[in-house]
Amino acid sequence: MSDYQIETHSEMETAQIAEKMAVLLKPGDVITLEGDLGAGKTAFSKGLAKGLGVKRTVNSPTFTIIKEYDGEMPFYHMDVYRLEDSDEDIGFEEYFNGDGVCVVEWAHFIEEYLPAEYLNINISYIDAHMRLLAFFPKGVHFNSVAADVAGLR
Repeated sequence: MSDYQIETHSEMETAQIAEKMAVLLKPGDVITLEGDLGAGKTAFSKGLAKGLGVKRTVNSPTFTIIKEYDGEMPFYHMDVYRLEDSDEDIGFEEYFNGDGVCVVEWAHFIEEYLPAEYLNINISYIDAHMRLLAFFPKGVHFNSVAADVAGLR
């Protein structure tokens, strides 16, 4: 159970929480997103990108694995679902230690490559429209981010 949880009532509200969270992030921050297909991981990513000033349309990088976007700081959107049962390191460390914010969907598939500190967000279904966002921070900075986001309501 997470100390930090938020219920959202629409895809738009999920995106708005992420958009507000963007101002709390700094270069090199890594956000991991877990949840069933259709739970709202990409909606969250789109909101975060908007909050970082990305103007381009953000969509799931399922087939390319990583998409890079320019904003007020770079936004790196990863969907590593296709790397299940793979040992392939496609330069994660460069992204994780770079000058932008990384969002990794299905991050448990590359757990051994994740940095020591990151913010894991698990998005789960409550019903057709409602979602529960549970924040699991790893590190002091992300504990602060999670506490601030949970207080954004």
